[in-house]
Amino acid sequence: MNPGDRIRIEAGGVDNEGVLMPSSTADHLVLKLDGGYNIGIDREDATVEVLETDVYDVGDEDEPDDGSVSEIEFDDDLPTISLISTGGTIASTVDYRTGAVTAQFTAEDVLRAVPELAGRANYRGRVVANILSENMDPSIWQQLAQAVHEEIEAGADGVVVMHGTDTMQYSASVLSFMLDTPVPIVFTGSQRSADRPSSDNVMNAVCAVEAAKADCAEILLCMHDSASDDHCALHRGTRVRKNHTSRRDAFETIGNKPLAQIEYAAAQDDGADGDVAADAFEFRREYTERGAVDLALDDDLDSSVELVKFTPGMDPAAWDYLDDKAGVIIEGTGLGHVHTDLIPRIEELVDNGTVVAMTSQCLEGRVCDRVYDTGRDLIDAGVIEAGDTLPGTAKVKLMWALANLSAPGEAMGRSLAGEITEASQPWE
Repeated sequence: MNPGDRIRIEAGGVDNEGVLMPSSTADHLVLKLDGGYNIGIDREDATVEVLETDVYDVGDEDEPDDGSVSEIEFDDDLPTISLISTGGTIASTVDYRTGAVTAQFTAEDVLRAVPELAGRANYRGRVVANILSENMDPSIWQQLAQAVHEEIEAGADGVVVMHGTDTMQYSASVLSFMLDTPVPIVFTGSQRSADRPSSDNVMNAVCAVEAAKADCAEILLCMHDSASDDHCALHRGTRVRKNHTSRRDAFETIGNKPLAQIEYAAAQDDGADGDVAADAFEFRREYTERGAVDLALDDDLDSSVELVKFTPGMDPAAWDYLDDKAGVIIEGTGLGHVHTDLIPRIEELVDNGTVVAMTSQCLEGRVCDRVYDTGRDLIDAGVIEAGDTLPGTAKVKLMWALANLSAPGEAMGRSLAGEITEASQPWE
């Protein structure tokens, strides 16, 4: 009897049937009921009947978490999707000793927890990291980009990256600069763990796999589009932001509609022939088609970049730690402003070789430092306007630009991966 087996347990005169889940103690069995709830049962009081072994057929549960690749029941008639795990809630379970959610599932465990993925594709499972996303850092971004590149080189028709939601927008953004891709690369996660009946992991994973099989070959982010289990939204990696701490539809495309909407019911109807249901996708804007660009990887990053949020009353001395930084992104007010007392400090940074770019704390609109005196002084001090680039995206873009481009400052003012939207023009 192993996790993944379908079992029937009789205890205290009550029968329960479901799938055996991993347990953190040897004294209790954890059973996932068909309704989605988990229950714990004392082993001493239980009579167990195994109804079916390894019902999700995802391979050896003891496979080491060493970054190696595992292959799961290949069918020549299906596309190949690489599932890359970095941890996070979509790959988490509850530690029943503490009640806390921990990131401990491998890619195979996710397939076991989401049987709805069966028959949609061939899957290659790969673990790059097993962390909660607040522990993500540039070195792991590089490992992730290298792993995605290797999977596509090995023939993957699409890649799904399972990632914690708190920093997923940063990872999707940085890979947008590090990789040119001929196939879809889709980030997904869940706001609520698989142990909760309101978990969004199944729907997000199914829609992400369908997106990875589709025609839009960009770095994308796929999550719930509403509080209901009806649609997922497909966001461009450089234009998405997490705007709610706990709602299932926490992610939004800023400044435009999501790139596409995926109807979950239609995606569920997708058969085992590898074709996405015709009515599953509603693309709303132009996108890069599958095969339009060649695979390329430029994974160097300069981690000496800081994102600074200006607030009224900020002490200029608080910026002293920026002296050794190669780049600084300022999250200014409105059109891109800071207190005038900070401008000499910024000019000093620029004179010493630091690239300084301005973004806005506003969710909509773009930086324009030519309207007010403060903005003109900032431009004279050498600050670069980053348009409507989101602050987090601007940070990872500058990290990449400093390491890969001869004129990183100039690049901050133009779009490289869809991070700056085209400015609307008045009628002539």
